[in-house]
Amino acid sequence: MSGTAIKKATALEALEGYMLNFPQVECPVVHHFGPGIYIREVTLPAGTIAIGHAQRFEHLNIMLTGAVAMVGDDGQTKVLRAPMIFVGKPGRKLGYVLETCVWQNVYATEERDIDKLESMFLDKSPTWQAHAEAAKQLESYRRREDREDFELVVRLAGFTPDVVRAQSENPHDQIPMPEGFGAKLTIRPSAIEGLGVFLSSPAEAGEVLGPARVMGRRTPAGRYTNHSKTPNAKFTKDESGTIWLVATQRIAGCVGGGQGEEVTVDYRQALALSGINLIEGESQ
Repeated sequence: MSGTAIKKATALEALEGYMLNFPQVECPVVHHFGPGIYIREVTLPAGTIAIGHAQRFEHLNIMLTGAVAMVGDDGQTKVLRAPMIFVGKPGRKLGYVLETCVWQNVYATEERDIDKLESMFLDKSPTWQAHAEAAKQLESYRRREDREDFELVVRLAGFTPDVVRAQSENPHDQIPMPEGFGAKLTIRPSAIEGLGVFLSSPAEAGEVLGPARVMGRRTPAGRYTNHSKTPNAKFTKDESGTIWLVATQRIAGCVGGGQGEEVTVDYRQALALSGINLIEGESQ
């Protein structure tokens, strides 16, 4: 790496650390997959100063809408205006969004795990990683009541956490997410329990997020949606017996490059849907 490149990377990381002290902008992300291809689509609102993670490889970039004033390696500013397609070089991008922009990064891969894709194609700075770790610890502390309430629900239902975990991991009643769903659902590590369902793009109250159980078999939405005392979603059953995951309030998508808000349900409501009604105060 040249001296100029090192100075630029250092300056960008210093700016990143400064900006992370302020409220972050919601920048919805949608994930598209096709044979041998992954498209990461982000919407950047007008008025946003955006610093991207470092791209590890050259890849195709597509601007569908908007305009962005980009700072080049030479320190000069150039306005990129949609529609346009170009090959992006390795490294970080810094830009000011003049008009709301929909930007796609196109990668050649068969991988579909979002965490693995990010580690394959992106380098996240030490400053960003430290910020994310602090946020993770704070979220873990905030979710302690949800973990305690989960154990209470399990006891009232006559199970143990180990039994519930073994049932949830049973591969014989699991299926992939049906086509047409899941573009903004990601499965990521959860502060509540194991893995959870997160929204990379926001949902409004009443929005159907995807099927949770189809013909008696669980999709990732049914397998990984965690419990909360204050849920933001619920399960509903239609006449065919399909169980759907539905938002009960607005759920935020990716904010400032984060992973988005976790989707949660109250397992009491989920059990009641199967005819199991718990009596609070009862012990097993």
